[in-house]
Amino acid sequence: MRHLLDPTDLSTAEIDAIIERALDIIAHKEKYADACRGKKLATLFYEPSTRTRLSFTAAMMELGGNVLGFSDARSSSVSKGETVADTIRVVSAFADIVAMRHYKEGAPRVASEYSRIPIINAGDGGHSHPTQTMTDLLTIRRELGHFDHLTVGLCGDLKYGRTVHSLIKAMRRYEGVQFVLISPKELRLPDYMKNELGDNYRECSTLEEAMPLVDVLYMTRVQQERFADKAEYERLKDSFILDTEKMALGKPSMIVLHPLPRVNEITVEVDKDPRAAYFRQVENGKYVRMALIYTLLQWKEQAQPSALTPTATDCPCHNDRCISTTEPVEKKAYRDADGVLRCFYCDHSLG
Repeated sequence: MRHLLDPTDLSTAEIDAIIERALDIIAHKEKYADACRGKKLATLFYEPSTRTRLSFTAAMMELGGNVLGFSDARSSSVSKGETVADTIRVVSAFADIVAMRHYKEGAPRVASEYSRIPIINAGDGGHSHPTQTMTDLLTIRRELGHFDHLTVGLCGDLKYGRTVHSLIKAMRRYEGVQFVLISPKELRLPDYMKNELGDNYRECSTLEEAMPLVDVLYMTRVQQERFADKAEYERLKDSFILDTEKMALGKPSMIVLHPLPRVNEITVEVDKDPRAAYFRQVENGKYVRMALIYTLLQWKEQAQPSALTPTATDCPCHNDRCISTTEPVEKKAYRDADGVLRCFYCDHSLG
C-alpha cells in the first residue's frame, strides 16, 4: 500500500510526475471531472484547519468523488478515548483514501500501519506536512519554471514549523539548491535537520541580510500553539516582519511563499507586489491534491517503498508531542546517517 506520510516517501521522479499531473489538470480540468467518481475521501482532522481541509474537499469534489469525515476531534470517538489505530480500522471500511491531520507527531504513520486504504499526512504536529510541500513545489514550478540551482530562504519558526521541515526534505534532493535560514536563535532549525543539509546552508539573523540572496522567500508565522511557554511566544512573535522596504532589497525575479494563515509577519502592503505568490499558492494546493488523490488511488496496490528501516526498541521517546507517548503503539527506532538513534514516529533523538 502506498501512503504519503513524508516528502521522502516520493522519489524526485515521482514528485516530478505528480507535478506534471497537476499541470495537466490545470490545463484540462474537464478530463478529470469523473476521475474519482464512486470513490470516497475521509478527512480526519484532529486539529483546526481551513485551507488544507477545504482544499482536500474541493480536490475530491472536482475529481467527481465524495467526502466524509470530521473537522473537530471533539465530534469524533477520539473524545471517548478511541485510538488512532482503531479509528483507522473503522474508517477503512467506509472510504477509499484518507487525509489525516493530527496534533500528535507520527499519528499518520501509526494509521498507515493499520489501514487498508492509502493515508495522506495532512500535517502531524510540528513534524511533517508533505501536501503543503507539494503545493510549494507546484508553485515554484509555475512561478520560476524549475527546482535546480535555487536559493531558498526560510524565515520565522524553523524549529517547530512542519512546512519548513517538509520543504527542506524535498528541495535538498534537487541539484544545486542552497538554503538561507532566517530565524531568532530560539527558533533555529534543529541540528538533526542541519546535518541533512551538509554545507548547503547559511544562517542569517535579519531579513535585510538575506533578501538579496534568495530566489524563493518562504515566510512562516511564529505558531502560538507550538509553545508551552506563552511568555516566550509573546516575546518572539514579531521578530521577523516582511514589509515593502525589505521587499525592495530582493531580486526582481524572487517569489514570496507562505503556507498561511498569516498573522502579521507579512504586511498587507506586500500583497500588491507581483512577487507575492502566497494566494496563488493556495489555489495550487487544490490542484496538487487532486493529482495526489488521483495518483495514490492508482498506486493503491503497489508496495510502499521503505525510506526507513525501523527496529523495536526499549528506549522511550521523550518528545511529549509524539504519538508514542499517549497511545499504545510499539516502540520503534531507526538510526540516521550519523548513527543517531531516532524515534520512528517523530524523528526525535532517543539518546
